[in-house]
Amino acid sequence: MNAVTAPTAAADRITLMQTFVRIVEAGSLSAAALQLGATQPTVSRRLQALERALGTRLLSRSTHAMALTEDGERCFGRAKELIAAWESFESDLRGAGAEPEGTLRVIAPHAFGQQLLVEPLGEFLRRYPRVSVDWLLHDRAPDFIADAVDCAIHVGEVDDPSWVAIKLAEVPRIVVGAPSVLRGKKAPSHAKELAALPWLALRTFYRTDVSLTHTDSGEQCHVPISPRLSTDSLYATRSATLMGLGVSVVSAWAVADDLAAGRLVHLAPQWRASPLPMHLVYPYARHYPAKLRRFVETMRQAVPGELVERLAQGG
Repeated sequence: MNAVTAPTAAADRITLMQTFVRIVEAGSLSAAALQLGATQPTVSRRLQALERALGTRLLSRSTHAMALTEDGERCFGRAKELIAAWESFESDLRGAGAEPEGTLRVIAPHAFGQQLLVEPLGEFLRRYPRVSVDWLLHDRAPDFIADAVDCAIHVGEVDDPSWVAIKLAEVPRIVVGAPSVLRGKKAPSHAKELAALPWLALRTFYRTDVSLTHTDSGEQCHVPISPRLSTDSLYATRSATLMGLGVSVVSAWAVADDLAAGRLVHLAPQWRASPLPMHLVYPYARHYPAKLRRFVETMRQAVPGELVERLAQGG
């Protein structure tokens, strides 16, 4: 009897932990139930069953709020690790020896998708000849259902609890301008001097002010700006900056060639904007196809090195 019930109990514990993690990430039992395709009473019973099995209270709940207990904090971190390990083990067993095949649909930001990520994408296609890729370029957050895509490259913070987010790299950002925008004046050395210059805004990440940090002292400076042009495109921002319409904060890799050729000037070089995290994101699922798992592996290995090489070689 033990030989039959023990594996069942282990599988049940995994389900209970998955439910607990989803409750915490979704922020409520009702939201978790919606994501899991279950009823709220079912989700509540699973939580209670896990608390009974562990002999401790994991969540403190009232009619208006929900918070992790001290034991709940510890359990949450460990549960995520255990679930990830179990799903990896299960996927490896199910997909062991399986050759990835089919079409993978991926969304990437325009600038990154046209330049920085093409080499890792090519490596993936060469490695897995039975996979084809729909490489879709959008400068907005993905909607996995409406866009019918498997995964996306997302630049910036991830705040959607229904996404799995794999951090690939951090993208350095600097302040640049064309020599003509200085009108023969000395280039600013302190962040506060930048406020006197005309500005362009990459509205996805900044609009009316820019926060910069000194690389050595850690001093922070908030620079108010009134942009002459606002856009959600990194390439449009770079082009307008090259035309001398204003200065901007941009990804360092995107302007490395321009800086080396003297078309742009690195302004207040000791001051940097916070680097942008780059994630590969996809929706939670019980199982993931081999084509997605192999794409994740390829990007995790290739993107950080590609980014460093671009910066070192000037784009």
